[in-house]
Amino acid sequence: MNYRHGYHAGNFADVLKHLALVELLRLLTAKDKKLFVLDTHAGAGGYDLAGGLASRTGEAEVGIARLMAGPRAGMPAAVSRYLAAITAYDRKFGPVGGALRRYPGSPRLVRAALRPGDRFIACELHPQDALTLKREFAGDQAVEVRQADGYHALKAMLPPVERRGLMLIDPPFEAADEFEKLARAVRHALRRFAIGCYAIWYPIKDDEAVAGFVAGLAGLKAMTLELRLPPSAEGKLSACGLVVINPPWKFDEAMAEALPWVGSALGAAPAMATVPA
Repeated sequence: MNYRHGYHAGNFADVLKHLALVELLRLLTAKDKKLFVLDTHAGAGGYDLAGGLASRTGEAEVGIARLMAGPRAGMPAAVSRYLAAITAYDRKFGPVGGALRRYPGSPRLVRAALRPGDRFIACELHPQDALTLKREFAGDQAVEVRQADGYHALKAMLPPVERRGLMLIDPPFEAADEFEKLARAVRHALRRFAIGCYAIWYPIKDDEAVAGFVAGLAGLKAMTLELRLPPSAEGKLSACGLVVINPPWKFDEAMAEALPWVGSALGAAPAMATVPA
């Protein structure tokens, strides 16, 4: 419960995760059927990049700030949609111009995509961030905020009555056995709701641990997205991935186009979008 996402808001990992999230929401809401969204580790909702926690690390400078300041020529449509969602959130706090000031966490990106009749539950265990999240959506009947363990939420809330759902699973990876906990939670969730779409973020610090986790998903309809920056001299996280189980139609094409472009814009190694055989 020590993890605070505010320190990392808008970093390269958020770029990967939220680029995919915006595209998943677009595709899943294209069908005229109700959608359930569960954010298991939701954070505080929105972040001030100029003050508070984010300014202490400056991680957004090599993430969303670099992406927005870069060239727009040849930008893939999925990247344009992601940046439009970021700008729309920032615009709520005043005229657009100059450096980006506010960055939306995943709950804000989900909320912006919801249609009447869709349902969204955001879970956050950290008491201060959970309180901030509740204040962020106070009076919003479309969003239910719970101070709860996201892994327990997967057990309690699946399957949804809507029969269509997106589960964003973004653990803090504070525990040494986090990959094992995550794998167990995903397997249990799939037993309860096999047709759901699951987007699962993970850091890449130990390639062997990551390979074991991804290998455990063999036989599923899943694709893996990875983004690797040059190693940081300060030892900060420089690589991460996202596994998407049961992605909607055309998502693989969008990511295959968008990720190499984003990787180039961020100065990363060639970003990967792979579908296991």
